[in-house]
Amino acid sequence: MKRSRPPSRTRSRSRSRSLNVRALLALAVMAASVAIALTMPVRLGLDLRGGTQIVLETKSTETTKADREATDRTVEVLRGRIDALGVAEPTIVRSGENRVVVELPGVQDPKKAADVLGRTAQLTVHSVLGPAENPADAGEGRTEAAEDGERVLPDESGQSLRLKAATLTGQDVKGADARFDQQNGAGWTVTVDFKDSGSDRWAKVTGEAACNPAGDPKRRVAIVLDDKIISSPQVDPSVSCGAGITGGSTQITGSFDDAEARELALLIKGGALPVPVETIEQRTIGATLGDEAINAGAWAAVIGTALTALFIIVVYRLMGALATVALLCYGLISYAALAAVGATLTLPGLAGFVLAIGMAVDANVLVFERAREEQAARTRPSTRSALTAGFRSAFSAIADSNITTLIAAALLFFLASGPVKGFGVTLGIGVLASMVSALVITRVLAEFAASRPAVFRRPGITGISTTGPVRDALLRRNPFLMARPRRWLAASLIVMVVAGSGILVRGLNFGIEFTGGRLIEYSTANQVDPDRARDALADAGFPRAVVQSSGDGDLTVRTEELTDDEAATVTEAVAELGGETEKVRDELIGPSLGEELRRDALIALGLALAAQLAYLAVRFRLLFGTAAVSALAHDVVILVGVFAWLGKPIDGVFLAALLTVIGYSVNDSVVLFDRVRELLGKERKAPFARLTNDAILQTLPRTVNTGMGAVLILASLAILADDSLTDFALALLIGVGVGTYSSVFTASPLAIELHDRGTGSRSTRRKGGKGQGAGRTGKTDKQVPASRTERQEAL
Repeated sequence: MKRSRPPSRTRSRSRSRSLNVRALLALAVMAASVAIALTMPVRLGLDLRGGTQIVLETKSTETTKADREATDRTVEVLRGRIDALGVAEPTIVRSGENRVVVELPGVQDPKKAADVLGRTAQLTVHSVLGPAENPADAGEGRTEAAEDGERVLPDESGQSLRLKAATLTGQDVKGADARFDQQNGAGWTVTVDFKDSGSDRWAKVTGEAACNPAGDPKRRVAIVLDDKIISSPQVDPSVSCGAGITGGSTQITGSFDDAEARELALLIKGGALPVPVETIEQRTIGATLGDEAINAGAWAAVIGTALTALFIIVVYRLMGALATVALLCYGLISYAALAAVGATLTLPGLAGFVLAIGMAVDANVLVFERAREEQAARTRPSTRSALTAGFRSAFSAIADSNITTLIAAALLFFLASGPVKGFGVTLGIGVLASMVSALVITRVLAEFAASRPAVFRRPGITGISTTGPVRDALLRRNPFLMARPRRWLAASLIVMVVAGSGILVRGLNFGIEFTGGRLIEYSTANQVDPDRARDALADAGFPRAVVQSSGDGDLTVRTEELTDDEAATVTEAVAELGGETEKVRDELIGPSLGEELRRDALIALGLALAAQLAYLAVRFRLLFGTAAVSALAHDVVILVGVFAWLGKPIDGVFLAALLTVIGYSVNDSVVLFDRVRELLGKERKAPFARLTNDAILQTLPRTVNTGMGAVLILASLAILADDSLTDFALALLIGVGVGTYSSVFTASPLAIELHDRGTGSRSTRRKGGKGQGAGRTGKTDKQVPASRTERQEAL
């Protein structure tokens, strides 16, 4: 008779195997991250390193004048091409009436970039009328019968073809992709998809060509790009006369390599330029921020990260030290991922990256606080079992909060463009890296340490054997915060109205990225250091002027709109440093965050909020999703309103801060509602207001500790960093404070009110403060934390 293994031994072996698997996964991720970090440097933005400046000039045609409106449309088309080229964080502005200034960070082949940007990319599709009678006309691409729109062009082999007037144009194109056709041996091809109207015309032109015999030039269809036939295939014999090719797509074949196919696809997909452009000049430009600003920002980031690490170690002792190691791993993973996807790192991006390290503390704090509850409730015999239960219990909150953020990141990436699209990439990478750091690396380190005999004998060093000062204070007082939720809602409404009124009373001070301004380029007798020029212009009353070195010793100053007297003051400040000074260029420039980019960003943000609401409604309840999104709107209005009252600029840096605050606010609400959902599953008959109040008290230690981690970093940036990061840190400090407040005192009361309206119950709420709920932490069990009623889980 075989002896069965004791259950404890079986569980021990299972835990050991799980730990080994996680350890191997962590080692694999870290090894890959180290390899990428050492071999693929991150591209630095225009503010940190500078880049390449390309000046384009729009040219009028017989049908379209190259005026301001046409140049603005050209800017939007160029932005799409640059995004497709994989260049992140560019600056594209209209200069004067008919010039476009494009600044690209870290471009390896500026000449190729200029060629791609300068191509008109006018796509047309033509029926072939037959060979040309006079082949000499093909060399000039002349039109034989202007009234009929016919023209003569050489095909891929050099044969001259008479082409009918265009049947389709680039406006009929829905999309284009480069693909490798391995099945038919065609190599790299470009698949073009047409819109509905274009699909019908494509079927008509191919149906007419199919009426001609095989081999006849009239059976061909010519695809022309910028007056050059790039493909003129014969219609397949299987296509019947008059029926044509349906399905709304075609394939352009040719002797393409992968780079040529991708370039052609992005030109077709990006659309034609409304007017031709000509490259006027191309030069190298310096960083928009000086070395002092960059160094100050770096030191502030280092000090802020060190303070956050010290805080976590003080609160959670050994587990805090291990979490700090995991956070350093998180930083390495995020850096490697940014390098792998070719992201561009700017100074606000660097500050946001450092802030993400502080916010990544959140997952670790969630786990440690749940482990503290398990340990204090005496349901776990050891620190390791308490940690295991903590990871298990915190998983749903971690997953839901991160998934809601990933939904927003994905929609920003796919629907927005420019810096908002780049923010979606950075945000998504940060979330995924945070989950790997907390759920894999921290767990491996924490469980390994907790299983050591020395730690088992001294549980006090782990930092999770006690409930902590915040939870102890809450246990002693047991406040019933949600006794009168309408008062909290009234307070939130008053604060929101007071802050939001600043938008109406003082208006928004949009920065140069949104409004445009003036660009002045100087040539000086003595070369001027951009750092000294920034200081001189700040002293002259232009602290927000963007100063760059340009070309061979020139200096470029970009400011908001200036009067002639203010422009003269700028010139005098530069002349004092550079001696004899000559204006090389003085032009009005358009916004770098144009109307189309702003519209796409707002649409993406609106859809992201709707998607988050739908997810929360499915995972929780509709009332929880409504409350969370309403609290988010509350936070946005207050932040924007405070900046309006302070007269601070609403620029690209503020936009990045605002998007970060949105993610932070949703996370706080999700963590709180996850606990409410858990308590509802255990105590269905308890008053909803009391359960919500218990959830607030149980999650408040996590809220305080996570907020402190973020505040320490932001305070360091606000105090120690350069002025360029002060507004960024201020916006995030306001956002973190308001987001923490709203998750407790806006989202929770609103959820209670919505619940009461749905059930028609209100009388039980006030009784909850003295009846059923109040006895939970009375004198007889004052040492038992709020999690005493939690489910008894098997090890």
